Amino acid sequence: MTAYPNPDILAGTDWLAEHIGDPDLLVVDCDEFPAFMRLHIDGAAGLRTHHYFKTADDSASGPGIGTHIMDAERFAETMSQHGIGNDTQVVAYDNMGGLYAARLWWALDYHGHTKCRVLNGGFRKWYEEGRPVSMETRHIEPAQFTVRGARDDICARLDDVRAAIDDDDAVIWDVRAKGEYAGEDARANKRGGHIPGAKYIEWLELQQPPVRSGLLLPADEIQAKLDAIGVTKDKRVITHCQAGIRAAQAVFVLRLMGYPRALNYDASWSEWGNRDDTPIVK
Repeated sequence: MTAYPNPDILAGTDWLAEHIGDPDLLVVDCDEFPAFMRLHIDGAAGLRTHHYFKTADDSASGPGIGTHIMDAERFAETMSQHGIGNDTQVVAYDNMGGLYAARLWWALDYHGHTKCRVLNGGFRKWYEEGRPVSMETRHIEPAQFTVRGARDDICARLDDVRAAIDDDDAVIWDVRAKGEYAGEDARANKRGGHIPGAKYIEWLELQQPPVRSGLLLPADEIQAKLDAIGVTKDKRVITHCQAGIRAAQAVFVLRLMGYPRALNYDASWSEWGNRDDTPIVK
């Protein structure tokens, strides 16, 4: 079986069990806080903020969920309050197929913090293996988090996506549900459909069953699925969804698979589908 080309951003349950007591490691439960309060990995910290890490504006993705990622000052303050410092090794997990954990990974990476792993299989795998869980809330000391500069090389903007439509060196990967891609489910957007030329495979198709297990397929199977739709390593790959969350998980998979140029269109369909000057296909 082929190994993942960039395994250092992924944590297995065995690895976490071995390292969970390390003084510089913080396990972060990325589900909604009430779910964390019900049960979580023993010693984990819960997120006391929305797991999208967006601005506080209203958008098509929901009230109080802005279109773009938090600015540097707000993000640094949020991380500091959660005990994530400059040298903290973060292990992020959730019970949503790795969706919110990968979002934290991407947000940290965007703001220059590269010491983060996503737990393969998430809470489900940890729990099913009979590993320690708890309902207790640990005390978190604030930490010093310094933003090292936003990484525009992993975040696509509107103009980047426009340019990618007719660029032979680029490919747009739509990771939404089939109904969203086909325009049958416009959600709360003005328009539904997809970006011209966008390749399609839902993010969930790169995981092992059951649905939202968070346990990724073996590397060779993932590569075969990506190659089949033209999402190849020689291309600049721009992922998108509704709000840049599923797309962040897709960028995580691409990075894991050794793609050198993988970008998340963070504003995604929340922006593209609510403008009058963006081309759309149904």
